[in-house]
Order: sequence, then structure tokens, then C-alpha cells
Amino acid sequence: MPSLLFTVFVLQLTIHLVNTVGANAINELLWTIYNKLPTSTSSDVHSQVALRREVVRLKREMNGTSSQDQFAKWAKLRRQHDKAVADYDQKTQNVQSFKSKFDSTISIGRWLGTNGLRFFLQFWYQKQAMYWLPRDWVPWYVEWILAFPRAPTGSVSIQIWGIACASVVQLASAAVVATWALVLEKPASAGREKQPMKMGGGQGSGQEKEIKEL
Repeated sequence: MPSLLFTVFVLQLTIHLVNTVGANAINELLWTIYNKLPTSTSSDVHSQVALRREVVRLKREMNGTSSQDQFAKWAKLRRQHDKAVADYDQKTQNVQSFKSKFDSTISIGRWLGTNGLRFFLQFWYQKQAMYWLPRDWVPWYVEWILAFPRAPTGSVSIQIWGIACASVVQLASAAVVATWALVLEKPASAGREKQPMKMGGGQGSGQEKEIKEL
């Protein structure tokens, strides 16, 4: 079944990418994309940003206004600042409450789409062969291991195929990282090699003096 083989490989690749990037980074990226859509929460986020800027502006004007010489102006700014802070705190509380629910929903969906799907496929196709090995190609105990837990003997089970795909993805990822590190290291090493070596002038003059004395 080429489609199932490819599905398991893509699933293992997706799981590796999620683990490499990190759940928090993915949640923040999806949260940013979600807030760019025309939703009710996006308007709250934009209002929160505007209120934060207003609070900072009013705070600066208050600091630049004397509470003794310009008390009326300072008191007006203080009232505006307190109201803006209260509105900002309320808006922040609403946004954070929704963001926690958003993160929980994304985390559940991510798990169902990766590990949950992997467990389901392994359970549903545990008795089905991914592909068959040539007869007498490996010893019987190797055939039993490759068919573990419930696939027909002489075939490769979905569990073993998933482990093989995960191993290949891990090795390929390590190779890509190592290659990228070598590519970045070459310009730095080339720059160090181009630097001219300084000859010690004191040693040469000392040798000339010794020759003259002889």
C-alpha cells in the first residue's frame, strides 16, 4: 500500500518538525495568523495595542508636567492615565483568557493530528502488512521482529515501518544540521587563514648582531 507507506512517513516527518520547532513557537505563530483575520479577538488585540501606546503617551506627559506649577493639567492627565490603565488591564485580561483557550484547542488539535493519528493508524492497520520481504531473505526471528506485533510473518508491520521512518528522518535532520554548520564555518575559517602572520623583528635583529660579533 504505497499510500499508507507515504502517509506514515509524512506523519513521522511532521512529528519531528513539531518537536524541533516547539509547541510554544507553533502556538504563537498560529495566534499571530489568527489575529490577522477579521475576528472579534483581533479587534480586541488591536485595541489592546492602542491602549498600551496611550498609557505610555500619557505617562510621558505626566512626567513632563509639574504637579505643583501645572496642577490642573497634571490632574487631568492623571485621570486620563488611570482610565486608560483600567481599560488596558480589562482588555488584556479578556485577550489572555481567550488566548489560553486558543492554546489549549491548538494543543489538542496538534496532538490529535500527529501522535493521535499515529496511534490510530498503528491500531487500525496492526494486522496488515506494509510490504512483503523476499522469501528466506532474513532469518525467522528477524521476520518475527519485523512483523511485530500482529502483522503476518514475512512482512513489515506498521509499527516497524514507523520506527524506520522516524530513524531516517532523525538521521537526515542531523545531516542537514551538520552540513549547514560546516557551510557557516567555512567563511570564518577562510577569513582567519587570510590574515598575514607577523614575523618577530626582535629575533631577526638579535641573530644579525650575533653574526657581526663572529
